[in-house]
Amino acid sequence: MIRQQIFSIQNDDDFLSIALSVFRYQYDNCLVYRRYVDMLHRDANKIEHLKQIPFLPIEFFKTQQIIANGYRPQIEFASSGTTSKQTATHYVADKTLYEESFLRSFEYFVGKPEEFIILALLPSYLERDNSSLVYMVNTLISLTGKQDSGFYLYNIDEFAEKLQKLSEQQKKIIIFGVGFALLDVIAKYQFKLKNVLVFETGGMKGRKTEISREELHNILATGFGVDVIYSEYGMTELLSQAYSMNGKSFRCPSWMKVVLREMQDPLSLLTATNKRGGINVIDLANLYSCSFIATQDVGKYLTDGSFEVLGRFDYADMRGCNMLYEL
Repeated sequence: MIRQQIFSIQNDDDFLSIALSVFRYQYDNCLVYRRYVDMLHRDANKIEHLKQIPFLPIEFFKTQQIIANGYRPQIEFASSGTTSKQTATHYVADKTLYEESFLRSFEYFVGKPEEFIILALLPSYLERDNSSLVYMVNTLISLTGKQDSGFYLYNIDEFAEKLQKLSEQQKKIIIFGVGFALLDVIAKYQFKLKNVLVFETGGMKGRKTEISREELHNILATGFGVDVIYSEYGMTELLSQAYSMNGKSFRCPSWMKVVLREMQDPLSLLTATNKRGGINVIDLANLYSCSFIATQDVGKYLTDGSFEVLGRFDYADMRGCNMLYEL
């Protein structure tokens, strides 16, 4: 019943009602989350608002199998760690929930996949067998129904030739690319592209010196000859993504919400705009895992209801999508 309601949210009241239902379900059925809530001495029966719901630190995904009682994982996704430290694993009980979530978000923010040719330049992700981003992009590529859509590893020349040709034919194109690979392309080629949306899906992954997202986007926009570099904000531990369609701030689909916590008090939420805070994510599509996650990202609210991702806490591992240092 809850699953059917997740993608039908229309307003804040709907979100609150379904979020509370998801919280109670996960408290009853996810042992790791239940233990965490109990450790904080929170009475689950008295939680009536989002600000009362505990957010599970994302580090738990490195050491615990977080999945609802009675379910086995249909697929396992692992985080893209760029250090020798332990990476996180997301045990996904129902991959169709992930597929419905990312497809609905993509269609809402970008358009229907069949309207585009999708070129993916994701070498650091393709080198792993269990990337949630590769799973998403591969599904979108298949839904385009076009032979020109596909992945590229390190074959930059082939990628550039295909991109230039398709752009000259005025095809509608989407590029999904990790930061360091996109920089490698424009270090060798310069473009003046039309009808092309360039999506940056992460930083340097340990391949190049980290730079701010703003600097990266300025360099990429100049090199590809486009006005804006787009982004999606997602991570291994989530089943939903927020999108930046203006090159700066992100917006969530109706079943996902970002709330900020105080920098020095992880259990207190922040309400002010234009103030830095730790990013907590509510992802109601993550039904059979944990929908309430305290990430190691830092962000701020904007007055129009969107949010910015400013970087990561100093002690956090460099991994995941869009983890560029600006602190």
